[in-house]
Order: sequence, then C-alpha cells, then structure tokens
Amino acid sequence: MVRSALDNRLVRPDDLLVGSLGLPGLLYRPKDPFALVIFAHGSGSSRHSLRNRQVAEALARQGMATLLFDLLRPEEEAANARAKVFDIGLLAARLEDVVESTEQFIDRPAIPVGLFGASTGAAAALVAGADLKAKVAAIVCRGGRPDLAGAALAEVTAPTLLIVGGEDREVLALNRQAQDRLRNLNSLVVIPGASHLFPEAGAMERVVALTLNWFERYLSKDPV
Repeated sequence: MVRSALDNRLVRPDDLLVGSLGLPGLLYRPKDPFALVIFAHGSGSSRHSLRNRQVAEALARQGMATLLFDLLRPEEEAANARAKVFDIGLLAARLEDVVESTEQFIDRPAIPVGLFGASTGAAAALVAGADLKAKVAAIVCRGGRPDLAGAALAEVTAPTLLIVGGEDREVLALNRQAQDRLRNLNSLVVIPGASHLFPEAGAMERVVALTLNWFERYLSKDPV
C-alpha cells in the first residue's frame, strides 16, 4: 500500500495516562491515522519494550496510531504480587477498558482498532478480542501464549495472525494447539531459526513486515 510522504517520518511518542485507572502509556500518533493498534506486552515487560516499540514505530510510519501502555502498576509486578502478571482475565479487562476509552486520546471514534500481543499479552489480546467482538478488527500475536486464552479462542472473530520462532519449539507447539481452537480467519507464520525473543539477525524485521501487512490488510479501508 502506498502511503503519503509521512511514511518515513516518525513522530515522537506522547506520554499519557489511559483507561479508567490512568495507566501510563506512549502514543505514536501520525497525522490523520487510518487505524489504531494497541499493544499488550508480556510478563516482565512494559510500554518501554524495545521490540514492541520497534513494531509500533514501523506501523506509525505507515499511518497507524500505536499505543503502548503498562497493563500493571509497579506494585502489582512486585515479587509478592507476581500472580497478577499471569492473570489473563485481569490483563484482558484492562486492555478492554483502554479499547473502550480510545476517545481519550484519539479524536476519531470510528477508527478501526487492532491489537498486538506478545507473550502472555497475546492471550490478553485474544480474550479482549473475544469479548469486544466487532470493536477489534484485527489481532497479531508475537511469540505469544494464545493457549492461555482458553475457551475464549473459539469466540474470537477478528482476523488473527500468530507469529512464532521456529526454534521456540514449546511455544510453537502451544500456538498450533491454540490455532486448532480458533474459528475465525487466522494464520500461523513460523520464522525459521528464530527463538522466543527474535534476537537473531533479520528476525524482528520479519515480524515487523508480517505485522504491517496484516494490519494494512484488515484495518484499512483500501486493503492491499
């Protein structure tokens, strides 16, 4: 898809508080965005995840607003509260709250919304997609644990892309099991030679390209 001259121009992210809990976030907002992609990070990560920001910046260059936010407060990620890091219901509820309140930071209420989930955040994105139905137009999961979405998998309606490293064998097996439970339009792409965090040369670039193609196809009014 050919975009305007802003394609190669990255806007600086704005710091903001999102949702009813006022969770800290980073918003990349190009001029006149045609879609909004909200990120759900995994355990031990945050809005500052370098891998997620790499994806968010690439999407923003192509005209999509992108939001990264902390699903948990610092005290909830402390050692004595680690259970919340793996509380998929809690993470999904907070993601849904932010999706429902996008008018706080995007002045186009009808803008298509996509979700990008990594690790346990992938399960949260899928549960949120199942709960919100048509309010979520597309989902991408990177190195995720979609199996943790459980029964919600069969209720997801948004087109879903699962991206897994070929060397991340246990997670790959779990993704294949989860894909068997999906009833929507979906695809599983394996990146050969890549491990769980995609540190190998070219691996994250492949993740970015796959994600960009998926969201342009299912979030745009003039799909590729």
